[in-house]
Amino acid sequence: MLSKKIAIIYLSFHCEPYIDDVVSALKNLTYPRDQVAFVIVDNPHPTHGSSVRYLEENVLPLSKKEIPEVVLLPQKTNLGFAGGNNVGIQWAIDHGYDYIYLHNNDGFVAAQAFEPLVAAMESDQTIGVAQPLILLYPETNLINTTGNCFHYLGLAFCNNLRVKKDEIKLKEVEEIGFASGAAIMMRADLLKAYGLWDEDFFLYHEDLEYTLRLKSVGYKSVVVPKSIFYHKYSFSRNQDKFYYIERNRYGVMLIYFKWPTLVLLFPMALILDLGLLLFAWKTGWLKEKLATYKYWLKKSSWKLWLGKRKNIQAKRQVSDRTLLKLAVGRVVFEEKAIDNPLLRYVGNPLMAGYWWIIRKLIWW
Repeated sequence: MLSKKIAIIYLSFHCEPYIDDVVSALKNLTYPRDQVAFVIVDNPHPTHGSSVRYLEENVLPLSKKEIPEVVLLPQKTNLGFAGGNNVGIQWAIDHGYDYIYLHNNDGFVAAQAFEPLVAAMESDQTIGVAQPLILLYPETNLINTTGNCFHYLGLAFCNNLRVKKDEIKLKEVEEIGFASGAAIMMRADLLKAYGLWDEDFFLYHEDLEYTLRLKSVGYKSVVVPKSIFYHKYSFSRNQDKFYYIERNRYGVMLIYFKWPTLVLLFPMALILDLGLLLFAWKTGWLKEKLATYKYWLKKSSWKLWLGKRKNIQAKRQVSDRTLLKLAVGRVVFEEKAIDNPLLRYVGNPLMAGYWWIIRKLIWW
């Protein structure tokens, strides 16, 4: 198999605590070094500022010597996850790279991470995106995600989080709900054809949206377990996260689901929202939850997202039934910050039962 050119897009956001492990991993890559570029996009941190000086002193000198070619793209403002990655993606497209691999700030690749991903995608042209098996670090016997789960009400979560890797049996290439943006391999030609990541999401669900965008035109997302990515994963209690998670899940549903599907989902969506309001009030993020309602009451918000919907619906080639084939009915959160007995013992059985019924009705 001819080597395909890979651009690793590393989104730096106060990367100093993590970059040494990243560089050490790059030194051990078995993929042809001259076919790889390490593209660092530095988003300045609100507290720590830019990491450019550290990168210039400690990483750039290793370029094309101990590690692949390093390209540094400093940003003046924080462009968010999608915006920052898009800077690197566009550079890779402009320079003729075949595959683009998004690399989280707080993780690093195994030595043979890229060969299995490229082999899988070269052998099956219907694979739009592929992710490695993502393990926790330093608890490398535990899984971070085997491919993320997509709930029919727009929620998303890591599949098999904190499960022992030896307890999970996966195929060499296994289709998944959607690929995690922490470590995801994408085709440059599909990015050119269907667009880069949606910057209006800013944080959270961008990976879900991009996966659904490709699924809507017939491509699938997979996990390739022989490829490994180590992730220093933590779900920190940043209140802004809850705002973006809630705002963006509504956006995903509005963009991708046909109107009859949205009508069927509405009763359970309303029940979930009432539960989330109670949860937000009890856990101190009611302000953020109410801010999502404020956002969706704006005419400009509807104009923006309905415009996205019009564009996607005009291009889509698959039914809602196909799009929702791998959607799940339960939400499984291991993070104590958001897991609670009400969800586990009331919400999940109710949502799962409702999904069991209505998924049979969605034939369009």
